[in-house]
Formats: sequence, C-alpha cells, structure tokens
Amino acid sequence: MASMRDIKRRRSSIQGTQQITKAMKLVSTVKLQRARANAERSKEYFTCMYDTVNSILKRVGHIEHRYLAPGASRKKAVVVITSNRGLAGGYNSNVIKLVTRHPEWDKEDVVVYALGNKGREAFRRYGYQVRECEKDIVESPVYADAMALSKELLRAFTADEVGEIYLAYTAFKNTVSHIPTLLKLLPVDCTVQEGERPQKAEAVMGFEPEDTEALDLLLPKYMTSLIYGALMEAAASENGARMQAMDSATSNAEEMIEDLSLKYNRARQGSITQELTEIIAGAEAL
Repeated sequence: MASMRDIKRRRSSIQGTQQITKAMKLVSTVKLQRARANAERSKEYFTCMYDTVNSILKRVGHIEHRYLAPGASRKKAVVVITSNRGLAGGYNSNVIKLVTRHPEWDKEDVVVYALGNKGREAFRRYGYQVRECEKDIVESPVYADAMALSKELLRAFTADEVGEIYLAYTAFKNTVSHIPTLLKLLPVDCTVQEGERPQKAEAVMGFEPEDTEALDLLLPKYMTSLIYGALMEAAASENGARMQAMDSATSNAEEMIEDLSLKYNRARQGSITQELTEIIAGAEAL
C-alpha cells in the first residue's frame, strides 16, 4: 500500500493538472462561441453556393468543360483540415481515418494538402505524399487564404497533376456533435441521384457570357466558398471537441482526487490506530 506521503504527492499533482484542464476548458469555451458564430454566419452562403451550382449544372445538362470531367492523372488531391495542437479528443484522428481507411484509394495515388500540424505529421508518418500549406490557415481562417489554396488546386487540376480534388474536414452540427465529412470538389458531380426529382431538365438555361466563360468564373468561386466554409466549420468543431475533452479530463481528475483523498484518510486512520496500539502495548508492558 502506498504511503501517506506518496498519496499526498500524487493528489497534489492531479490537482495541478485539474487546474490546467479547467483553464483550457474555459479558453476553448470562449473560442467556441466566436468560432460557432462565424460558422453559422458563413454556413448559409456555403450551403446556398453548393446547392445553386449543382442545380444549375443539372438543368443545363451536358456541357463540355474542363472542371466537369476527370483529369488525365490518376492522382487525387485531398485537402485535409486538422488542428495545429492536440488535446481535442478524436477530432484529428477521425478525419485522418476518413482518408487513410478509404476503401477505394491507394496511398500512391493520393496527394494530401494538409492544413494543420497534426494532419501533416500523421500523413507523413503513414507514408503519404504531403504538399506544404500555410499552417496558420486553420487558426484564424480568412477568405483570402481559401482563395489562394483554391488557385493552387485548380492549377494542379488543369495541369493534369491531379485528376480529382476532395475536401476532408469535420462538419459542425452542434456543441457535442462533429461529423467527419469527405466532399468531392472537382470534377463537379452534376448527375441526378436515384430517387431525386429532376429540376426541369428540359428547360434551356441561357448564359451571358457563353456557358464556358460563365463556368470559368463561377466554379472557382464555388470551390473557394466550399473550402472557406469547411475551414469555418472545422474551427468550431475543433474548439467544441477540445472543450469536451477538457471537461472530461477535469471530471476524471475530480474523481481521482476523491479516491486519493479516501485512501489518504484510510492510511491516516490506520497510522493513528497503529500508534495508539503501540502506546497501549507499551503502557501495559510497564
């Protein structure tokens, strides 16, 4: 059985850790409120852009365009959004597993654009080809960063360095629910799914300027909007996951402190009982 000194030392150490986790929970709560507000403001535009572009492409029917057909390359570019720091529960591991355990992808055919140190380190450890990206983009996302990344991805797509582009991130549903999501960016899939009602496919949609020029202007904005929206939702999900993780750590520390306090009191009572027994035995011997 551990001595009273060891129990007291361990309890003191856990109390210090509990203070740290409690402070980190408060910081994450404040950051979550700000990130959640930003995500909710951008989500409407994010969703509307996605639905609008898909609706337009379904109505116009077949159009020959470079962004609507797979590239010549077999490689797939995957933008993976993770965090720069840990202590966020399964936030990072869940989105990483979404890519590494994809049943139809070979490691040699995947080029990872890792946003966040945790994802970058993990994919390098697994042997994936990783492209360097601005690591601070996940800390405070701005539209200009999403636009720069979108331009680089479009350049690689048009140069046939990659044939498809995907986006892996954690969608923010609410404070306790965060959903790892894999979204295909290019080529844009405009097919009508089974059971879905066609949106007046027989109607002719006119473009001003021509359809190719219009799509050249529209699809890069569409792609940038999806990346920016994913960054905003991922930021909210990260802070929500970290807040939950620190709350669980604080509760676990409290349980350990209570258990150690009970063991300390038992050891103290045992020590007092032993001393009294020794005193009584000595008195009787005299």
